[in-house]
Amino acid sequence: MFAKNRILPVILILLVFIVWKIRQNSDREERVSFNGQTMGTYYNIIYLHPDGALFKKEVDSLLVIWNNSLSTYIKDSEISRFNRSSEHYFESPYFYPVLNKSREIYEVTGGAFDPTVMPLVNAWGFGPEEQEMPDSSEVEKLLKHVSYSFIDFDSVRVWKKKNGVQLDFSAIAKGYGVDVVGDFLGSKGIGNYLVDIGGEITCKGVNDRGIPWTTGIEDPQVQFSERKIMAVIEVSNKGIATSGNYRNFYVVDGQKYAHTISPFTGFPVQHSLLSATVVAEDCMTADGFATAFMVLGIDPSIQILNDHPELDAYFIFSDEQGNLKTYMTEGFNAILQKDV
Repeated sequence: MFAKNRILPVILILLVFIVWKIRQNSDREERVSFNGQTMGTYYNIIYLHPDGALFKKEVDSLLVIWNNSLSTYIKDSEISRFNRSSEHYFESPYFYPVLNKSREIYEVTGGAFDPTVMPLVNAWGFGPEEQEMPDSSEVEKLLKHVSYSFIDFDSVRVWKKKNGVQLDFSAIAKGYGVDVVGDFLGSKGIGNYLVDIGGEITCKGVNDRGIPWTTGIEDPQVQFSERKIMAVIEVSNKGIATSGNYRNFYVVDGQKYAHTISPFTGFPVQHSLLSATVVAEDCMTADGFATAFMVLGIDPSIQILNDHPELDAYFIFSDEQGNLKTYMTEGFNAILQKDV
C-alpha cells in the first residue's frame, strides 16, 4: 500500500510533464524563409508561422504593385507620369504616405533630404537616364528646380508649383518597401518577422530561438568581395537603414563621384562620413534620415540626433589623419553586441 502511494504522485508528475510538452510543441511556430529580386536588388524574408504558410507569391505581387507606383525606372509608374505632368491623382495607397514622410524629414533636416533632387541624380548618372557629367553652370541651372517647397499635395493628389520639378524616392524607397511588406505580414497574423530589402530592414518580435533579431554593419573601407562586419546589433520592433557612398559610385579621370547628391550644392557629397546607420520606429524613417545624414556630415547630424531622441544612429567616418572612427548614440550602444 505504501509503494502504491509513492508511485501515484510520480505518475501524475509524468502526466503533467507530457501534457506540458505536447502544448509546448503545439505552440511552437515554424520558421519560414524565402528571397527574390525587387527594386534592382535582393529581398530576404524570415518569419515564424504556426502552419509554415508560404507567402512568397503574395509578397512578389505586392512589390510589383509598389514598383508600379513609385519606381522612376518604370516609365508608366505613377511617379514617372507625375514627373512628366503638372499634377497627379493618387491611384495606389503608396504615393501619399511617402510624400508625407519625405516632407517631415525634409523639414527636420533643413532640406538635406529632398526628393526633388531627381534632375541632378539623372545628370550625375545615378538615375534611369544616361550620365551627363554636368559642369558648374548646368548644376546651377538644375538647382533652380530643386526644392520640396516646389510641390504640394493632399490626401487625393500631388501637384507642382514650378515647372520642371521632378520627384525621386530612391533615397527612401527601399525602407518604405520594407515597411509595406512588414505590414502585409502583420495583416496575416505574423508577429515575428524580419524583412530585408537591399540591406534595409524591419523586424518584429523575435527569431526562432526566441531572441531579438540580429544584423551586421559593414566596414565601408573594404572591397565588396571582402565584406567585413564592424558591428552587430540586436533589434526588435524597429526599422534599420544604412546609407553610404562605398558601394554606389564611379571614377572618371581619377575623381570619385558618389551617388549621394547634395540638394544644397548640386554635387556629389565629399566629406569624412563614410556610412550612416539609423534605427527608427519604421524603416522608411530610418532610410530617409540615413540619407540626410550622409548629406549633412557628422556634426549637423549629431545635433539632429540630440534633438530627436526617438532616433538612434551609428556613424563610421575618417578623421583628419585618415583613421577610421565611429560614433553612436546611447540607444544604439544599448543594442550593440559587445563581444563582436
